[in-house]
Amino acid sequence: MRIETAIGKRIAHFREARQLSLTQLGEAMGRYLGKPWSRQAVHQAERGRRAFTAAELAALALALDTSVPALFLADGEAGAGAGAVELPGAAVSAEDYRGILLYAGDGAPLDGIEELLVALRDIGQILARPALTRLAKIEQEAEEVAGAAPSAGAGEG
Repeated sequence: MRIETAIGKRIAHFREARQLSLTQLGEAMGRYLGKPWSRQAVHQAERGRRAFTAAELAALALALDTSVPALFLADGEAGAGAGAVELPGAAVSAEDYRGILLYAGDGAPLDGIEELLVALRDIGQILARPALTRLAKIEQEAEEVAGAAPSAGAGEG
């Protein structure tokens, strides 16, 4: 998969998870870039049909409330054990591609970090589900109601 396609899929994923329209994301980009992106520009970006400047990647991360490296994480096709990510001059293995997204400090081994990233991405996707958000709100309201009710058996003694 082309790197622009991988980034575009992540943009679409984050935009949909945050329930933003193409136009809303374009307007949010304008706050950071001085000029909004059109609906068509966002659509082209999500389809992997454009390259990105450093300023655009930073603005996307800010507008989507994520990080720049999160925009580069490839889903599915370039995931664990899958195909390569295509750069203009060469294809890079999925493992090497994920490796360049990490900074573990000088001389730190990368053992286990890949598994941690996959687990964190999975947890993030689960937590972003609307049904889980609703359940968390229900739980919070239930705790508030339970806290307001007098406890059974409590009395003066």
